[in-house]
Amino acid sequence: MTLEEFRQSLEQAQPPAGLSLALQALWHEARGEWDKAHSLAQAQDDATGAWVHAYLHRVEGDPGNAAYWYRRAGKPVSHQSLAEEWESIAQALLAE
Repeated sequence: MTLEEFRQSLEQAQPPAGLSLALQALWHEARGEWDKAHSLAQAQDDATGAWVHAYLHRVEGDPGNAAYWYRRAGKPVSHQSLAEEWESIAQALLAE
């Protein structure tokens, strides 16, 4: 799936089948469903889930908690805009 196809899927009622929990979390966050996104990111208990979890805490406005999750993900704290970071994460995960 391309990034453009992923973005277009945001118009659907449900995320596309076969997405990882982390990608589902990004999908729900993009639709303003932060709580659902957070739950999905927590459920993917690995570095990828931690990366999305970190991003979600940036969205929430909790930089301290975000920094913890970036460390768990093995990623530097992002200084991109939220929109740029969402796109960067989505592109990386879709490429896997």
